[in-house]
Amino acid sequence: MVWNAFDRTSRAYPQHDFLCVPASAQEPEEHRLTYQQAGDEVEQLAAGLAAAGFEPGHRVALVLDNRADFFLHFLALNRIGCSIVPINSAMTRTELAYVLAHADLAAVIVLTQHAASVGAALPERVPLLIARSAQASFAKPSGAPAALPGEVAMLYTSGTTGTPKGCVLTHHYFDQVGAHYTGLGGYCTFRPGQERLITPLPVTHMNALGCSLMAMLLTGGCLVQLDRFHPKTWWTVVRDSRATCFHYLGVMPAMLLGTPPTAADDLSGVLRFGFGAGVDPRHHEAFERRFGVPLVEAWSMTETGGGAWITANREPRHVGQRCFGKAPEGLQWRIVTDDGSDAGCNEPGELWVRRAGADARYGFFAGYYKDPAATDAAWAGGWFHTGDLVRVDEAGSFFFVDRSKNIIRRSGENIAAIEVESALLRHSQVKACAVTAVADETRGEEVFAFVVLAEGVSADAATAELLREFCAQTLMYFKAPGYVRFLAHLPQTASQKLARGEIKRMAGQCVSDSETFDLRAAKRRHT
Repeated sequence: MVWNAFDRTSRAYPQHDFLCVPASAQEPEEHRLTYQQAGDEVEQLAAGLAAAGFEPGHRVALVLDNRADFFLHFLALNRIGCSIVPINSAMTRTELAYVLAHADLAAVIVLTQHAASVGAALPERVPLLIARSAQASFAKPSGAPAALPGEVAMLYTSGTTGTPKGCVLTHHYFDQVGAHYTGLGGYCTFRPGQERLITPLPVTHMNALGCSLMAMLLTGGCLVQLDRFHPKTWWTVVRDSRATCFHYLGVMPAMLLGTPPTAADDLSGVLRFGFGAGVDPRHHEAFERRFGVPLVEAWSMTETGGGAWITANREPRHVGQRCFGKAPEGLQWRIVTDDGSDAGCNEPGELWVRRAGADARYGFFAGYYKDPAATDAAWAGGWFHTGDLVRVDEAGSFFFVDRSKNIIRRSGENIAAIEVESALLRHSQVKACAVTAVADETRGEEVFAFVVLAEGVSADAATAELLREFCAQTLMYFKAPGYVRFLAHLPQTASQKLARGEIKRMAGQCVSDSETFDLRAAKRRHT
């Protein structure tokens, strides 16, 4: 259990900092807890939750943002045998309603400011409780299935079929994530009781929920959790929090390189390494040269966890070439071409992975909740099909090439093209559409939509903005199109399906065309 790891470490390092949440616009004062202080709060919270009616097997959604309350409730619920479903408070009512209904929840715990929006999307049978105010008892919903055996959390990921899939993550999954990360060595060596890992990544993703948290729990370090990434104050917060390492998304190096140079840019005496994925090749070497900190690129997925995780934590890292390291011992892999054959040296193909030994799924997720067909499809032929196109050189180093699945990776968020297409098609002025990814200097990738309008609709900037705003009403703001281009018809294959390859090629050519409407400035987080 995650709680057991915390309990062991709190006994070894009771006075060491466990959690530091710096002050922010949402949290005016810094929140800092030692392992002993956190343990006391968790025990008290767990007792209150148990008295309120929470019991082993309950699955509970948490809408608590990147705050101390999230980690304390996670540990307290884990302490009494409950599973959690982290929820992004930025979800629209439509997105919330789907996840909250699909997850078969016993309850939802929210911050006060999210109670109204979450409550409006909540199934009638599910109680809504305010964080730290769960003293009111509630009855377990009749007929609601319990969490799966050994389940710790269920994370929802963008599905290529249009609706998010619930990834079931077990105790063993979390144990393996922590063991793998803390056992990497090389650039990613964790010194017991000494590390302070700062991350702005959302707790609704596996990186913050599992990787950074478990690494600190297993080594007696302090997790410095930010509300989100603020480039202007990033280095000040890094220094003030006494961070020794950090987690990043590809967008972060790009934005930090865009800040004015200062005499204090060299952080080599402060930070030991950055750990993440997706740094733009043009920025990788420039970042390391300016700030003096190695950016360690890695590859993994929510589904693969510690079972299939590759990291460039040792030289040669091939900086600026999208290299993410060499396969660790115990990982079996294939690079598979379109015709199903194994790719040759440096030939791109889809990455398939599994564990060596009797259990090919060792360390992986338990499956997609209520979707065994999707789970079986992902594991077709006894290999997990990642959907990522990579190549491997003669020395065994892996290099990321592209995604074979129709997913846009924008600022670390996976966006299913079909989900955006479905939203657009609900508008009466849209006859047909196709969505794909285009490169973006800052965000990594951006959402590009080709749209065929209904007869008589003006193909102008006002219509493009109308469609972006329409999507933003049912999808989180970052999923809405950043570019819209109107066409008379969409490229199709001989079997009348969308020619996805041609569509992506066209988008790359059209992104700077005068007939393409650039809507990126309108895509803003609502605070």
